[in-house]
Amino acid sequence: MSEKNFETAIFAGGCFWCMVKPFDSLPGIEKVTSGYTGGTVENPTYRQVTSGTTGHTEAVEITYDPSKISYEELVEIYWQQTDPTDAGGQFADRGDSYRPVIFYNDDEQRETAEASKKALNESGRFDRPIVTTIEPAQPFYEAEDYHQDFYKKESAHYKRYSKGSGRVDFIDQNWDK
Repeated sequence: MSEKNFETAIFAGGCFWCMVKPFDSLPGIEKVTSGYTGGTVENPTYRQVTSGTTGHTEAVEITYDPSKISYEELVEIYWQQTDPTDAGGQFADRGDSYRPVIFYNDDEQRETAEASKKALNESGRFDRPIVTTIEPAQPFYEAEDYHQDFYKKESAHYKRYSKGSGRVDFIDQNWDK
């Protein structure tokens, strides 16, 4: 058996429940983990993060095989799950812990994310500027078990939440199918 060379991508796009499913079943994705990153508290809890006192944002860490799916493809999928013009949170979730961020692990990821952001800004798709930040990756802390694969474990709740938050309608209105 040959050992695979997996890489990771870290994206924050509001509630992490809604950020897992779009990536989870794609070819080349090994796993998608919900968690917290970008803050100052080690191993924070959901309660601490949502209190707004840790500096963390909810995010997903995607472990992928770059021979099957590229980082560039992941960034393109990321944009289509978010409102990249809203720095104050995403949809019904407001505040710093829901801010949109692409966290990069190396210069190549940073350059890819910056080029993609520039292209999206220049595309004319949105009337407002793209405000999603691109920041160096910081320690990623896995969220509590009940948050992992939430869309599978609590399917009805997930569907109500993603629709009720405004995310589904925004995606339908702003991104081509």
